[in-house]
Amino acid sequence: MFRYITSDPAVLGGKPCIKGTRISVEFILELFASGATREDILHSYPHLPAAGVEEALRYAARSLKNEVVLTTRITT
Repeated sequence: MFRYITSDPAVLGGKPCIKGTRISVEFILELFASGATREDILHSYPHLPAAGVEEALRYAARSLKNEVVLTTRITT
């Protein structure tokens, strides 16, 4: 399903990473959140495949798609 995303317990504690790198999906999201563009990321990390960066975003979106947020209220 995801060609460029891999997870290995021996690499970054099993965090999903772009295959063949130690660059996590989380890090890619942090770069985008800080204002970096796709071009900025590819320029700063030329060993990353462009398709891998795009797939990291799709992976993150899919991971959150079925996330359920529960709100609890403590009463005394």
